[in-house]
Amino acid sequence: MSDNNLMNPNSARSDVEEIKLRTNHLRGNLAESLKDPITASITEDENRLMKFHGSYMQDDRDLRNERQKQKLEPAFQFMVRVRAPGGVVTPDQWLMIDRIAQQYANGSIRLTTRQSFQVHGVMKWSMKPMIREVNEALLTTLAACGDVNRNVMCGPNPHQSELHGEVYEWAGKLSRHLEPQTRAYHEIWLDGEKVAGTEPEDEQEPIYGKVYLPRKFKIGIAVPPSNDVDVFSQDLGFIAIVENGKLAGFNVTVGGGMGMSHGDPKTYPQVGQVIGFVRPDQVIELAEKTVTIQRDYGDRCTRKHARFKYTIDDRGIDWFIGELTARLGWKPEPARPFHFDNNGDRYGWVKGSDGKWHLTLFIQNGRIVDQDDYPLMTGLREIAKVHTGDFRLTPNQNLIIGGVKTQQKKKIEELAKKYGLTEGAHLSALRRNSMACVALPTCGLAMAESERYFPTLLSKIEPMLEEFGLQNDDIVIRMTGCPNGCARPALAEIALIGKAVGKYNLYLGGGFAGDRLNRLYKENIGEAEILDSLKPILAHYAKDRQNGERFGDFTIRAGYVREVRSGQDFHS
Repeated sequence: MSDNNLMNPNSARSDVEEIKLRTNHLRGNLAESLKDPITASITEDENRLMKFHGSYMQDDRDLRNERQKQKLEPAFQFMVRVRAPGGVVTPDQWLMIDRIAQQYANGSIRLTTRQSFQVHGVMKWSMKPMIREVNEALLTTLAACGDVNRNVMCGPNPHQSELHGEVYEWAGKLSRHLEPQTRAYHEIWLDGEKVAGTEPEDEQEPIYGKVYLPRKFKIGIAVPPSNDVDVFSQDLGFIAIVENGKLAGFNVTVGGGMGMSHGDPKTYPQVGQVIGFVRPDQVIELAEKTVTIQRDYGDRCTRKHARFKYTIDDRGIDWFIGELTARLGWKPEPARPFHFDNNGDRYGWVKGSDGKWHLTLFIQNGRIVDQDDYPLMTGLREIAKVHTGDFRLTPNQNLIIGGVKTQQKKKIEELAKKYGLTEGAHLSALRRNSMACVALPTCGLAMAESERYFPTLLSKIEPMLEEFGLQNDDIVIRMTGCPNGCARPALAEIALIGKAVGKYNLYLGGGFAGDRLNRLYKENIGEAEILDSLKPILAHYAKDRQNGERFGDFTIRAGYVREVRSGQDFHS
């Protein structure tokens, strides 16, 4: 490892790096702590470690103040994330997720913006049996969080089923190749036996080493013309290049990332840069060498500066290409032409090239739960009981009931109608292009509401759209409760990022195809000012837009914000 600031004894390592060093490949005292039934919590060190196993300890912030008054510990619970490369699961796996959400969690499922599942409200003593059930269904929580490669994304769009199926296979290969090799996960959660004659200290992590990565690492594969995975937001992205109807290979992007911190101009979102083209058989090697560069050169002293985007921005893209070429022993070819025209989902029924049908449903903010007038969770459960295809989680928090045979289509349609499952045709195009993170009450980082509040705010924007004739115009809008960027807000045409309870920063000017950052328009404003700010801009757009001009492009042309092509200009 060259110039690794972790390996330099004179470097001041962050506390997380120290935890990783002393926990024997992610074991720590987790096994012993989980046996303690007296408290629902674990120590902060153990919580940091739990992320590698796919979980975060949280508390119900709605109850926090009242419990403090009663001198009770916070209402501790756990969020557990289940990883599914490319977001594809079988009906049996869907039923397993439904079952654990009912039995061990708060009765709801969350489809994430990275095509994973999250369940919330899991108590400590339920963690082990729940994770065992996940693994028995051939899924895993390992590496769903933590300083490793996260869930590998790919477009589940069924329009070109054969091509998307091939891309999905590469997502799975990448995910498996970059999994941590430690046996700690199996020992702690699955009662796996230790390998005879070995000690944890003797274990090998051929890619990650003893200390894994400085921060999380994200990979996504896009299939033009749809950029539904927001490939430029990924640490490492692959853009499928099709020639003569076949997958020729992938253009490679590096250095994307959404997170930042309010008030810290040294942190910023960033879009990935295209560095060249590789053949399919070169993808795994290139991904591994890229990960090892971040392992060796990423900042292990300052967590806020530890993402791959800063490693590249600090040293330069030419440095990275040179280092990558040296490790590979070959250089990627020049990038090949490609074009993106959207990053959303196409709703409703479509027929794939294999003759099977696919139904894309709109899932508001990815939350699957039964409500009095909308038994969404029950409806999907009943479909899973008879469905013989698959379920596909989209990068936009929606759901595809995929691979429906023609003779089964009528039954799926009947069940969807019975339970009111919707493709969202009656909703505004703005709502269908919206995303929000979980935020309050469970996320410990949230500064403001997001998932719970966003539908209400949209209902107050939608009358403006109708007034100006924009209700059917696709505009990408996203909300997060903090600037960590889980819903990829920095790429949206309209973004609201939480600043404090009831207060948000308003950003405008992102690219409709997810290829350009937005810029701050107004800071620390509440609902009334958000609506007052958007109304004249929407009116102006409806009146003066050019033919085919997208809202984000218009806000730049009309002078509301300046164009941002690099995160290094995000705050200027």
